[in-house]
Amino acid sequence: MAILTPTRPRQAVASGVTVKDRIIAVFPLLVLIVLVLLVLTQQPNFLSLASVRGLLESMAPILLLAIGQTFVILTGGIDLSFAVVSSLSTVLLALWLPEMGVGALILVPILACLTGVLTGTVVAFAQIPSFIVSLGAMGLWTGVALTLSSASTIRISAGYDVIGWVTDMRIAGLPVSALLAILLAILISVAIRVLNRGRALHTMGLAENALLMSGNPTRAYRILAFALCGLFSGLAGVVLASSQYSGGPSLGDTLMLPAIAAVVIGGNAITGGVGGPLKTLVGALIIVVLRVGLNAIGIDPAYEQIIYGAVIIGAVVLTIDRSRLGIVK
Repeated sequence: MAILTPTRPRQAVASGVTVKDRIIAVFPLLVLIVLVLLVLTQQPNFLSLASVRGLLESMAPILLLAIGQTFVILTGGIDLSFAVVSSLSTVLLALWLPEMGVGALILVPILACLTGVLTGTVVAFAQIPSFIVSLGAMGLWTGVALTLSSASTIRISAGYDVIGWVTDMRIAGLPVSALLAILLAILISVAIRVLNRGRALHTMGLAENALLMSGNPTRAYRILAFALCGLFSGLAGVVLASSQYSGGPSLGDTLMLPAIAAVVIGGNAITGGVGGPLKTLVGALIIVVLRVGLNAIGIDPAYEQIIYGAVIIGAVVLTIDRSRLGIVK
């Protein structure tokens, strides 16, 4: 059965697009351009090959995590455990690579995907808010990572060559990890537009009740969103383990706020239904350029989390669709 997508007469849609809507649509790109220009005033060699390479290397795990989170946010939910799953993935890689080699590289993202399936299943069938379920999952997977690693960093030596190419390989001088992440964002965006059910997650966020009444499997869509979030968390774990030559129970934890900030500042509505991976890509670029900019003007890195939090709040204020909210609690 075809997906029921909310429709309005063409004139209504046209008349409903306000100047504010148009500004919000292009705002993230404008912010990115302004940030780049500001950083160039402090670091004239910012756009050199070496600088761009470093920028993309730091962006790769953030972008992968943010793409995964985008799937969940499109449905109107959120997954707070995704960065912890990424940390757990680095631990599993560090433990399994010496013995399993390529098998570990294949198995770890699959297991990360299954953590998302578990979270999504609880949300979908128990009808518990995703915030609560994923908060519990965050504690659960943190405990598993701490137990498996004995609360310490595990260096990767034997078997590192299986994942080392993720960090070491270059295409036109640029890191393959970032190029693959960007390619995934583009391919997913194309798939959303081309596939018959490509906009199912958008419809979930915009009109879940209408989708359910049309006979579509809304629970399956929700589980799929969390599964994809878990899968991309596992892929981010591979990139982190490769770049850090190790696995650790908190290696990816500090990327939670930057990744969520990348999603919302890119223009994805936190209420769901609006956005996509390309917007997330712009948001991820803003975050990494912002990082460089903070260092350029001498701001202590300890203040980064404060700024990311402020960025998230500001982006939500701009993008939230208040017409779809009843009472704000």
